[in-house]
Amino acid sequence: VLHQLLQWHHMATSAGYPADSVENLRFNTLFDGLFHAGTYIFVVLGLVVLWRTAHKSHFRWSGKMLLGTMLMGFGIFNLVEGVINHQLLGIHHVNETVPQDQWIYWDIGFLIWGALMLIGGLALARRGKRESGEPR
Repeated sequence: VLHQLLQWHHMATSAGYPADSVENLRFNTLFDGLFHAGTYIFVVLGLVVLWRTAHKSHFRWSGKMLLGTMLMGFGIFNLVEGVINHQLLGIHHVNETVPQDQWIYWDIGFLIWGALMLIGGLALARRGKRESGEPR
């Protein structure tokens, strides 16, 4: 949503390639695409793990557990990406269309959203685990 629809949160906007020219937008779009390609590789690897786990006869599925662990993954990803890319490396920020002194608020909101997904996902996964009878 942030990359394609809102057209912010590009990968290299704070690393010397602001989204102020067609050339810089092409550069950012290339790195956005490389980033997405890398994440798709991890999605496929995750699906392989999920497929193997789903075929174990002793494993009982719970929709809440699946959704909860997916939310946990999204939350962890946003927290790691937000801390490393936004804060430590500063290669880009969530919304660079606002004045620079406001970037931090958008970055903090992104981290809060990631934390909420992680916490909500953890709670949902635990509920699903209890309902499926899995040991803690």
